[in-house]
Amino acid sequence: MSLNSSDVAKIAHLARLAVDDSELQHFSAELSSILDLVEQMHKVETTGIEPMSHPLHMTQRLRPDSVTETDQRERFQAMAPSTEEGLYLVPKVVE
Repeated sequence: MSLNSSDVAKIAHLARLAVDDSELQHFSAELSSILDLVEQMHKVETTGIEPMSHPLHMTQRLRPDSVTETDQRERFQAMAPSTEEGLYLVPKVVE
């Protein structure tokens, strides 16, 4: 698919992008090549191919799920202006 400069100007206007007239030719060539690639990808036969969630068949390395900090809730709530049953009380903002 080939886009001309007026197509790119219209797309830029709809997307609210400022594109100089000197750049229109460059962008029309770039966008046309992207659309040609998408058209080629649509022609590829993919029947019977199972979709993949990731291109590599690997498992993610994860860090061990362990506690790294001590519980300091009482210390922090002692500094708070107002608490109740372990919760911080704040002024009502929305009526």
